[in-house]
Amino acid sequence: MRFAAGQRWISEPEPELGLGIVLEVEGNRVKMFFPASNGMRLYAAASAPLRRVRFKVGDTVASHEGDKFVVQLVNERSDGVLTYGGPKGERVIETQLSDFLVYDRPGERIPAGQVDPVRLFDLRAAALGHQHRLRQSPAHGFAGARVDLIPHQIAIACEVASRPLPRVLLADEVGLGKTIEACLILHRLHLTGRAERVLILVPEPLVHQWFVELLRRFNLSLAIFDEDRCRAIEANNPESNPFLDDQLILAPVGWLAGQEKRRAQAVEAGWDLLIVDEAHHLTWAPEAPSAEYTLVEALAAATPGLLLLTATPQQLGAEGHYARLRLLDAGRYPSLEGFLKEADAYAPIAKIAAKLIERKKLTAPEAKRLAALPGRIHDHAAAYQKGDKEAAEPLLAELVDQHGTGRVLFRNTRAALSGFPKRLAHLLPLKGDAEAAAQEFAGEALPTEDDPRVEWIVGWLKKAKGAKALLICRTREKAEALEAALREKTGAPLALFHEGLTLLQRDRNAAYFAEAEGAQLLLCSEIGSEGRNFQFAHHLILFDLPENPELLEQRIGRLDRIGQKADIHLHIPYIIGSPYEALARWLHEGLGAFEANVHGAAELYARFGPALREAIAKPAKGRRKVAPLEALITETRAAREEVAQRLAEGEDRLLELNSRRPGQAESVIAAITAQDADTALDEFMLAVFDHYGVHVEDIAPRTWIIIPGPGGESFPGIPQEGTTLTADRTRALSREDVGFLTWDHPAVSGAFELLLGGTLGNASLGASRALETEPLLLETIHILEPVAPGPLHIDRVLPATPIRTVLDNRSTPYTGDYGELEDGPLDAVLGKSDLCYKLLPRLLEAAQKAAEAQSYPIIAGSLRAMQESVGGELERLRDLAAINPAVRPAELEALEAHLYDLRDHLADARLRLDAVRLIVRR
Repeated sequence: MRFAAGQRWISEPEPELGLGIVLEVEGNRVKMFFPASNGMRLYAAASAPLRRVRFKVGDTVASHEGDKFVVQLVNERSDGVLTYGGPKGERVIETQLSDFLVYDRPGERIPAGQVDPVRLFDLRAAALGHQHRLRQSPAHGFAGARVDLIPHQIAIACEVASRPLPRVLLADEVGLGKTIEACLILHRLHLTGRAERVLILVPEPLVHQWFVELLRRFNLSLAIFDEDRCRAIEANNPESNPFLDDQLILAPVGWLAGQEKRRAQAVEAGWDLLIVDEAHHLTWAPEAPSAEYTLVEALAAATPGLLLLTATPQQLGAEGHYARLRLLDAGRYPSLEGFLKEADAYAPIAKIAAKLIERKKLTAPEAKRLAALPGRIHDHAAAYQKGDKEAAEPLLAELVDQHGTGRVLFRNTRAALSGFPKRLAHLLPLKGDAEAAAQEFAGEALPTEDDPRVEWIVGWLKKAKGAKALLICRTREKAEALEAALREKTGAPLALFHEGLTLLQRDRNAAYFAEAEGAQLLLCSEIGSEGRNFQFAHHLILFDLPENPELLEQRIGRLDRIGQKADIHLHIPYIIGSPYEALARWLHEGLGAFEANVHGAAELYARFGPALREAIAKPAKGRRKVAPLEALITETRAAREEVAQRLAEGEDRLLELNSRRPGQAESVIAAITAQDADTALDEFMLAVFDHYGVHVEDIAPRTWIIIPGPGGESFPGIPQEGTTLTADRTRALSREDVGFLTWDHPAVSGAFELLLGGTLGNASLGASRALETEPLLLETIHILEPVAPGPLHIDRVLPATPIRTVLDNRSTPYTGDYGELEDGPLDAVLGKSDLCYKLLPRLLEAAQKAAEAQSYPIIAGSLRAMQESVGGELERLRDLAAINPAVRPAELEALEAHLYDLRDHLADARLRLDAVRLIVRR
């Protein structure tokens, strides 16, 4: 292929991009821009999946200005650019052609005898139909995840992914799956074209966990960036920005924040979506934000989509919580004082919401408060007070919309959900050297093999043989000392996990712990308390204890997670009279932190921390010195109950309502379940594999071994060495070594590209024994498609829609059954000039008109659907903006522009002839 700047080409795998134009040719690469869809592509010139656009005499073309004419002559300049001339002297250089022109040639293959077997026409038609259904399915992007269908996770993912500019804080309690929620959102946005460039920033210990989870559960392969990778990229091209080398990038937040050059490059590279895990580590103060916070602030300001993840949104107090909200929208949260004042106003409304949930009658003052609120609340409240309990739901929905952070903050709690196992605390007082324990608590000594806690662990490992336990302590040095001491005393298999190990070593040790015959005990430093999932274990040994109850909850959350099936045993061995005794008793008896997640833990720790540290510094040596600790425990317990009651009456109840939205989750889960059960996927992919010579071996129901062809040909989404795939979700969840085949799988999208990205099956000659009176039929498949930029996600209202027509030789629609087809004889068309050059063009023109007639109601229906969904949401947000400042002006402006762009592109949807089949009588 000879490329030259200004030439027009079309992408065979992505014809919906419209006509492309060559921007530049550099060495063996060609840069192509698709103006109609605002898409940029870079291809290897020798293997680019492109087809040259050459209109011929008799074709109709149009300029950018919309001037149309029938081509009378075609001239090619010396630089390879074409000029088209019309009957009235019109002259248009191909660079001036409309970007929305349709370039189709399947009808020309039949007269030349270039026809494919009828089964390939059928396979192409099946691919078009499946692709159409997939693109408009609410399950698209969600069904492909190898996850349990948990309602609260699906609800949040649906709500956030439905927004044009998703900027939210995902703050589910530890273990409820906020990482899964973020990945579901990412997967949906990426597959629907709204988030092509994504940057994920995580603490360094979690880099490989994120990489593995996205690959294993979502078939998304991210590029891990660090300094070595950036330097390698720059070695080949010193002037390049390394962050433009990949579309999906995962990086340690600490590394990027500490490198001024890399930080600037990352901001300059531009992203559609930014995801930041463990966002509570982004410390902020008005005068001195941390380097990590400054990095995320700069990226967030330049990125439309932002997901912040933290299980402890208020761990750093109100100021820290506010700091994360201003990252989402600095204009919406201009001051800490205003934020605190606004939050105080929600407590009375939340109290009313609690009554509505339980369908209790409101008091006169409560009804009066609702009546004073603007919008439709007044009508719903009046109906509810008159006894209409059905009015509670719309009334609650209105209150949720008015809730200050409800649109940007999502938080599910264990108290609002069900199905969690018990947490059983086993406090184990041991006799020993309290002074030595105090030195170890202060960080001045390490545990030895004589430590009574070590002796207890040895005894437990022997007694509980076969059970797995996770041990978390504060430091790497302590974990190493414990491991050394235990190896002297037990033959039980052990593994280490701390920051001194490489990421690969950590992953290997974690995997060894997960194996059935692997380590019985995994000894972790504090880095094991964040992000990791060890729910296959049911025992947690807290060798030492953190003062901060939020950090304690992070530790427990490694086992106490959504999906945990067994009760969790927390073992807390401590030496009598040591600081750990006072700390263990305060956490257990005062806060109740071992057996439940404490609401308001940060507030209680801030309030009682000084007294706690004093009690720890002066451990009880006799009965007369126990009284201060007993008093502290009693006071803490009373304060815990008071804070829990106050929070229950505050904004959390409204927040839970916003986070759960069960109705939306139920409909999407139903769509996913139906898709999982439909064997159409199996039939389609097995037919595709058969055509491309891929070896398939059945090994279980809906489960196969897949191996590429014997000639070494690869198949998209299938490793060269082969793989095992299952279409059964239950089996996929229980067998991590088996791939999960869904309509979202890369092999399926690869099949679509292979089948639809070229001419395969787009021209066919069939013979029918069922035709008695008709000498021939013409069957066509046109594609009605709007050419639009990916971020519009226009597929949800008008995906590329196949329109099938069947005409007889009189250009009349044929409604009969032509029966099972055989491959037709070539002599039926070869040399038949009247058929090929008179009848066939006339039938193709009639088919075009018939398809156009079918397209008009489809376009009208999509415009109505768009107006109902997007227009309705815009009207709702406009009304809400007058009430709730959480609705950002930028969000309204974006949605309004989105609506107008959708309307314009839908109105300009075009028809493209994709496939033709001539059917003759046998």
